[in-house]
Amino acid sequence: AASEGGAPARSASEPAAPEKAAPPAAPVLPPPPAGPPPVPDSEREPLELLAALTNTPPPPPTPLRTVLRRIKIWSPLVVLLLIIFTVVQSLRPLPEPTLGLTAADSYTFDGEAPTAPWPGSGQAALDVDGIGTFGTSGDQEPVPIASVAKVMTAYLILRDHPMDPDPESTGAEITVDQQAEDDVALGATDDESVVSVTAGDVLTQREAIEAIMIASANNVARLLARWDAGSEADFVAKMNETAAELGMENTTYTDPSGLSPDTVSTAEDQVILGKAAMEDPVLRQIVRMPEYYDSNGVRHGNWNYLVPMNGTVGIKTGTTTTALGNLLFAAEQTVGEETRLIVGAVLRQPPDPVDLSILTGALNAGKTLIAFAQQELIEETVLAAGDIVGYVDDGLGGHTPVAVTEDVRAAGWPGLELRVELNAAEDLPHSAAAGTEIGTLTVGDGTGGRETTVPVALAEELTEPGFGAKLGRLG
Repeated sequence: AASEGGAPARSASEPAAPEKAAPPAAPVLPPPPAGPPPVPDSEREPLELLAALTNTPPPPPTPLRTVLRRIKIWSPLVVLLLIIFTVVQSLRPLPEPTLGLTAADSYTFDGEAPTAPWPGSGQAALDVDGIGTFGTSGDQEPVPIASVAKVMTAYLILRDHPMDPDPESTGAEITVDQQAEDDVALGATDDESVVSVTAGDVLTQREAIEAIMIASANNVARLLARWDAGSEADFVAKMNETAAELGMENTTYTDPSGLSPDTVSTAEDQVILGKAAMEDPVLRQIVRMPEYYDSNGVRHGNWNYLVPMNGTVGIKTGTTTTALGNLLFAAEQTVGEETRLIVGAVLRQPPDPVDLSILTGALNAGKTLIAFAQQELIEETVLAAGDIVGYVDDGLGGHTPVAVTEDVRAAGWPGLELRVELNAAEDLPHSAAAGTEIGTLTVGDGTGGRETTVPVALAEELTEPGFGAKLGRLG
């Protein structure tokens, strides 16, 4: 039967239809916590993390707890940095040791300085190589020097073409050109000093130097210039360059022989050159010869008649009517166990009143100065063997004393002041036994000439700086 409203009626025996299930209700979430989001465990401080793990709240912060907490945090880092600092300081290279002078840096001979017997005119200068100077006389203004210019020519030839110092060595072979032969006839006309040579012949280097320094051959001086530099002009340029290098501030060369009156210098400048030239053993051998024989067997006497008398060992004369008498001289004097070299120059000397010769005038002026210097030279003990003269500074505050190993005896004259210098060996050690030589002590004029030099050695054992010194260095 149909139900009311037209719906079919359900019989009593028909099971009831299941009811439709209601949808589940949405879960109710708690409200988000107020304030900032929680800090991750990895970023939480140790005490907070510990409190969270033990469910114990951290103690309230106090200044003391804050300090202790920071000490616990930073102590390992500080210790690590100290370890790194210690290792680095101990492994750093040690500073290079140096030598320091404790002795006086000068020594003065007792007495009043002597006055040299200077010539009455012209100019002069007088030195003792490596010791000092007696001074100069006259105005040191450039004047013609005539054949004294050949000293520079010989110096350059031997510097740029060095020879074996064996007296039997002859050096390079130099072919005589036509100009050198033609200059022989020209020299006879102009009253020049020349040596007879023939084009095509060969001169040894030794004979050529003998020709210019003993016979004063102008033609050979010009030949050597062309042989060395290709032209006389180029050689003259070398002469002037070398003069500047040596400190000859008032010297100008215009020719290799000195015949030109425009070749000028001063006595002081020529002494500088003389000391440099006498360092060459071959030149020293030649200029002390009173004569030589050329390859043709012809004898040539030395114009410097002082050689070899009274210890005179050179160097060169030079005379012309324009330049007057000139002499660059060298002589030796033994003082104690050392032979000292006296070098001087006299320029523009007038004729000697005895023979009216300008050459004699120059030679006599030089002879007087040589005798004076030889007489005035004395020797004194500056320091005794074993005297402490300085120390090795290890660069970290350590000083090890050094002493001279032998008596320091120096030559000089009354009133002369000498310089005292302590010079380290090329590589000073960081450690060495007592007695090890580690440098030299030099007494002289500081020019690097024939000064007095003795070894210095450690007076005590030299040891490396200790750990404390290494650790404390900040530089």
